[in-house]
Amino acid sequence: MAEEISYYMEEETLVIGLGKELDHHNAQNIREKTDASVIKGGIKRIIFDFSRTGFMDSSGIGVIMGRQKIMDSIGGKVFVRNMNREIERIFLISGLHKLVEKED
Repeated sequence: MAEEISYYMEEETLVIGLGKELDHHNAQNIREKTDASVIKGGIKRIIFDFSRTGFMDSSGIGVIMGRQKIMDSIGGKVFVRNMNREIERIFLISGLHKLVEKED
């Protein structure tokens, strides 16, 4: 079963609506689609929307860290929104909260 992940543009912002889980099963696909969009150009911000997400593993942490590194290299930014307590806890434990801003 393919995870339901949405990608849409809001001006110069790529918004990624994540599914129920951000894990090794969908991390590679998210990486590839996001990077292809950034390479095409015109993206200054990426927002990961966690409104439907209840689980994230180390692969998910890697996806976000990797996109942050790419956006840093082109003067862009990565944001997150709509995180539940569990996802916020993962952000705190992993140190992601120091790299990525919340946008609520």
